[in-house]
Amino acid sequence: MSVQTAGPFRCFGDGDPLYSAYHDEEWGRPVHGDRELYERISLEAFQSGLSWITVLRRRDTFRTAFAGFDPEVVAAYGEDDVTRLLADPGIIRNRLKVEATIANARTLLALAERGRSLSDLVWSSAPRPRPEAPRSPGDVPALTAESSALSKALKAEGFRFVGPTTAYATMQACGIVNDHLAQCPARNEIEADRR
Repeated sequence: MSVQTAGPFRCFGDGDPLYSAYHDEEWGRPVHGDRELYERISLEAFQSGLSWITVLRRRDTFRTAFAGFDPEVVAAYGEDDVTRLLADPGIIRNRLKVEATIANARTLLALAERGRSLSDLVWSSAPRPRPEAPRSPGDVPALTAESSALSKALKAEGFRFVGPTTAYATMQACGIVNDHLAQCPARNEIEADRR
């Protein structure tokens, strides 16, 4: 996360319209719904080891490749689909991540068959708000006790590529925690919406 030095303050995304819009309109805003969270978890897994902008620039192609992240469609993907996806230059072609995305769709459906919700599982990890907002990117953790617990809970259900750091990135992106910096206008907008 880099801090902007001129113009309207943003925690990140300065200088790239796509990244700026993501910061202003999506990051840190509450996301609910199993399909929506499945998409975010999948994209965070693909981001692992890369910069988020790399995934963001390919998000539309990811959505096409993975049928809008419809878990019922993706769960039915077989080896031919894996081969097709690994040949798609519009996505990140990593076999382990592709296979994890397919396996996670199957896990999500199995969770639903047991009467459980990914949304409830993910949101149950929400920590208490921190007493002070982060003032610099260095104040924002890469993982927390709550993200470690979420990672463990997701893995126990069978989800893959959901380590504590990826779990925390998901928590940030989906508004489970508000890690916009203290001076960022988006932070106050999100806090006002929570009241």
